[in-house]
Amino acid sequence: MPKLAVFPKAYMQALCKDGSMKVSEWIALANTLDIDGIEWYAGFLEMADEKNWPVFRKQVEEHGKTIPMMCCSPDFTIPDEILHQKEIEKQKNWIRMTHALGGQYCRVLSGQRRPELSIEEGLELAAKGIEACLPLASELGITLIIENHYKDDFWTYPEFAQKMNVFCQLVDRIQHPNFGVNYDPSNTFLAGEDPLELLYRVSDRVVTMHASDRYLLSGTIEDLRNEESGVEGYAKRLSHGEIGQGLNDYDAIFKELKRVGFNGWISIEDGVDGFDQLERSVAFVRKKMGEYW
Repeated sequence: MPKLAVFPKAYMQALCKDGSMKVSEWIALANTLDIDGIEWYAGFLEMADEKNWPVFRKQVEEHGKTIPMMCCSPDFTIPDEILHQKEIEKQKNWIRMTHALGGQYCRVLSGQRRPELSIEEGLELAAKGIEACLPLASELGITLIIENHYKDDFWTYPEFAQKMNVFCQLVDRIQHPNFGVNYDPSNTFLAGEDPLELLYRVSDRVVTMHASDRYLLSGTIEDLRNEESGVEGYAKRLSHGEIGQGLNDYDAIFKELKRVGFNGWISIEDGVDGFDQLERSVAFVRKKMGEYW
């Protein structure tokens, strides 16, 4: 049976920008849910002080939960060698953070889709950055998980490996026991592509999953694709929604994951319309997990 975690999608501003919510408050709130763990974010304001790392781990474990996954956003497509190395060092620190928290999985990304980069140049830079971090990850027992991502909240350009063919090329380049895929079905829609087609192509490499659902407030996915470049953050016509009420076919997704023997963590990204929405999403995913495992 896979295990279920949650991510504080609705509280990122409060936890990472204005400090109006403390991490301990989020831990207490999350522990009212039917979950097994809490996905962490490297950018929580209180994580800047390393002395807090064991404190938060203890708080989570006292509730019988774990911190299985770390969400972070390295930008490995920076061509400048010095700046590229700085991204590698940031990722290595996040790997150490994951280990200190008792986690097993630490996210990596390719980087931004800078218009001056060719596909081959971007693939080379992204693979180089990830591979530079794998020795430390292996030493600490951490698996690096690359997500089929759309865009970090604070990036100018979308993910370099947003498109399915580019993402699959990057995944194929890196063959290592401490590297796998964090599959997010919702993000595939933003590339104008089919999330099930992507899943069928990478399902044997999937080790974790982000469970979310999305819908468009107005217009079409094609409108979104036309707007996405050069805009910091997420496009305004896009919205997260309650899981099971959006565009994703969770029966088909879980059927394929079950077929390939998936037994990792599923982390819910939801709750932007209220905590009760997050509760319903947890109940939906927990029920579906029971049906397929």
